Amino acid sequence: MLFSLRRPLMVSLLWMCAGSGLAGEVAERVESSHTLRVCIWPAYYAVSYRSPRTQDLSGIDIDMSAALAKELGTKLVYADSSFPRLVEDLKQDRCDVSMFAIGITAERQKHLRFSTPYLQSDIYGITTRSNRSIKTWADIDKPGIKVAVQAGTFIEPVMSAWLKHAEMVVIKPTSTREQELESGRVDIFMTDYPYSHRMLETTDWARLVAPPTPFHVLPYAYAVKPGDEAWLQRINSFVARTKKDGRLAQFAQRHGLSDILIRD
Repeated sequence: MLFSLRRPLMVSLLWMCAGSGLAGEVAERVESSHTLRVCIWPAYYAVSYRSPRTQDLSGIDIDMSAALAKELGTKLVYADSSFPRLVEDLKQDRCDVSMFAIGITAERQKHLRFSTPYLQSDIYGITTRSNRSIKTWADIDKPGIKVAVQAGTFIEPVMSAWLKHAEMVVIKPTSTREQELESGRVDIFMTDYPYSHRMLETTDWARLVAPPTPFHVLPYAYAVKPGDEAWLQRINSFVARTKKDGRLAQFAQRHGLSDILIRD
């Protein structure tokens, strides 16, 4: 009985020390429910990917979320999300933290709070091996070229501002960039490092088109809703520990993301 009385006290003290002041709303809910709810995008290869064949989840943020839940001593529950639904899912309390390599953009910062970054990626193009119109990055922004982007990603506004001659095509579910490219309805789609490597590793028709110099490198982080500084600090302290003790580097290497890891 003595142990059962002491444990909640010790847990509460740890939570209080993790933030600035008393534990906030989210931190208290996670502690009281013994459940950590994590939003993921299950189509994000090497990050938070659900296999269509086995339904198993894998990726750096599946490993990281499991490590966070273990530290907190909580059960882990995943909630499917996406970049277009990111803000709403957090503000409507459908999850406690979004962990799927979320690019830190000025627009998203108006609505959410972000952890310390842990990955960063530039923008890359994926076309087909048979495409003769696009050989290099310089061929993308030309008249008659159709460039696909995923709706709601940070790439959408970047490409909208950059393209002057090519036509941008915004892809929304249930369509996919791969379907539009393979069908010939677009000439190339723009994506980031993890997704571009998915295409190279899992298809025999994809060809990478990389920028000759850094084009738009963006840091990736975890996102929480505003108003709970204690919870954000708890996430930040977790990220810092995984960088220091090597867990983050181990997870990145496991999923082929070492080249875009932020180590300090």
